Amino acid sequence: MTTVEFPNEVVTKALVRYVTVPGLSGEAALITLDNGFDHTKPNSLGPAGLASLEAALDEIEARTPRVRFIAITGKPFVFCVGADITGMPLITRREDALAIARRGHQIFARLRNSDVPTFAFINGAALGGGLELALHCHYRTLSSSVTMVALPECSLGLAPTWGGTQLLPNLIGPDAAVTVIIENPLNQNKMLRAAQAHQLGISDVLLDPADFLERSLEWAAGVVSGQITVQRPEIDRGQAWDAALARGKAIADARIRGAAPAPYAALRLLELARHASFEEGTATEDEVLADLMMSEELRSGLYAFDLVQRRAKRPAGAPDRSLAREITKVGIVGAGLMASQLALLFVRRLEVPVVLTDLDEERVTKGVNYVLGEIAALESKGRLSAGKAAKLRGLISGSVDNRVFADADFIIEAVFEEMKVKKQVFADLEGLVSPTCVLATNTSSLSVTEMAADLAHPERVVGFHFFNPVAVLPLLEVVRGERTDDATVATALAVGKQLKKSCVLINDAPAFVVNRLLTRFLGEVFAAVDEGTPIPVADRALDPLGLPMSPFTLLQLVGPAIAHHVAQTMHAVFPDRFGVSENLARLVAAGKPGVYIWDETGTPKVDPEVEALLQVGDRPSTEEQVRERALTAVAQEIRIMLDEGVVQDPRDIDLCMILGAGWPFHLGGITPYLDRTGISERVTGQRFLPRGVASLPA
Repeated sequence: MTTVEFPNEVVTKALVRYVTVPGLSGEAALITLDNGFDHTKPNSLGPAGLASLEAALDEIEARTPRVRFIAITGKPFVFCVGADITGMPLITRREDALAIARRGHQIFARLRNSDVPTFAFINGAALGGGLELALHCHYRTLSSSVTMVALPECSLGLAPTWGGTQLLPNLIGPDAAVTVIIENPLNQNKMLRAAQAHQLGISDVLLDPADFLERSLEWAAGVVSGQITVQRPEIDRGQAWDAALARGKAIADARIRGAAPAPYAALRLLELARHASFEEGTATEDEVLADLMMSEELRSGLYAFDLVQRRAKRPAGAPDRSLAREITKVGIVGAGLMASQLALLFVRRLEVPVVLTDLDEERVTKGVNYVLGEIAALESKGRLSAGKAAKLRGLISGSVDNRVFADADFIIEAVFEEMKVKKQVFADLEGLVSPTCVLATNTSSLSVTEMAADLAHPERVVGFHFFNPVAVLPLLEVVRGERTDDATVATALAVGKQLKKSCVLINDAPAFVVNRLLTRFLGEVFAAVDEGTPIPVADRALDPLGLPMSPFTLLQLVGPAIAHHVAQTMHAVFPDRFGVSENLARLVAAGKPGVYIWDETGTPKVDPEVEALLQVGDRPSTEEQVRERALTAVAQEIRIMLDEGVVQDPRDIDLCMILGAGWPFHLGGITPYLDRTGISERVTGQRFLPRGVASLPA
């Protein structure tokens, strides 16, 4: 038995009660997992939680002659979200990691090996070790209301190693298992809804949530009595297994390009599940878990997870929440695509009147119709009820007259990225709205302080920088200008929370955080091309980091015109660090969407017309040299930003890069990677984070 303890563990207790089920003699032992909190603090299994589950099974075993079946369920809305990862950073020895792995297997195996039928009644979120617990049971019921079923371990730097890699492919087939274990975690940690999980075969029956427990008990009784027969598919262990593993490797290569060990370890375990005994497979899982828990990538992943789960919910430096003002009406200046996306987001989340304005009726009508069309699409997909859709349609409107903003509490502009234009918008609004109406700008790079400088009330201007696509990317950079007051910031943060965005509070600085770092990073890569480095060489240079996309794929997404405009903005402020590429200007002038074109197979290749446009030098760099150059620049820029007080500390920069740029957990955002590779100390003379934070202890 392991002696490892998690001092701050919120213990999930396994509470046992015995129930009679109509039509079945004897009794059922029902274990309810419950940590004593509501659904906002989900059940997880640390050492003490595992001990409680073991004690529950001991108690039930003593009553075995009377117990006809054993069932496990969770507290309302939560089954179990897996191992208690908050204690993992405390594990500093491989033998302790190995002990925890074996402990989980030892206890879960009692359900799989039980002579008494075992059932999992999955009533809520079932993630990681929680889903693995359910997989050890002989049968599974699933509430149709569950929205989170997943094995997300690979997104953190782990693999499902409490039986998941051995049980799942032999239950639902190897290809579906690759989807759950490899593809979904590496695709922004995608979760399965109940219907999807059931269709894959993870559950044996899908039941209505209204009387889920009663129906589950009745169904289990039917299975035990022989009235219900559960059939499982035959699993192909030949070519289908080979094809599934090949697909999994292709997904891992495309997503992280070998930069983190976890998905490749999971694939090795999936291969083992084809022919190895369960005992052999789980023993190998133990060793894999111990190795991964001692990896720097996992430590970065745990750090990143903590940022997203904790720091993102309580922005550092935020003023008192009580200062926030109530928002009863929102105005949006502009009716283009970004403005229309914002209007949809505001009306869905705040459910208050939202009005768009623009220069002419045609633009306004197009913007309003976009929102109405999206509401209709959501209704048709069942994501909005008819009543809610009707309500939202009644809240959206448009006008060419800014006087409709007179009673608005919050106005955001989404017009052309030009300081003169934005200043004029705010100047025109100021005489129409109340002195406490918040004026927000969605600028991606311009100074909030300068934008507010000529206003009578500059204290109510705040940056509110979303990332495109607005509905997908969770980051919201809330930017405090030099004269922005606490009430405005508190209101902006409260609105951001209502919009279900993760807010980071930033002091006004050119391009804020994400765009500033990406512009510096991309600028160095493009400069290497200007000097003569072939585009494919420069574009592959950052592959070892496992970024979500290569530099020139990112350029294609952002667009050369926007990238060039931001580079010009940054060059005007920091000419010694931010260059403006003449070749990038040539792409913009030629109307090129990027450097690539795609052939009929979907494979990118450099556009010959782009190659003809470029004027390059004769000093090519290697991939390693380009990578070193880009990372050196990023490390330098982060240190400067911290010294300038743009954010509170490195954690905010990492949070921004994770949520706004999609940089992976195994990098910890970016500063843990710069620390562990020695780049931080070489470039800045010091680490960004102390040893043991996002890394193994010294």
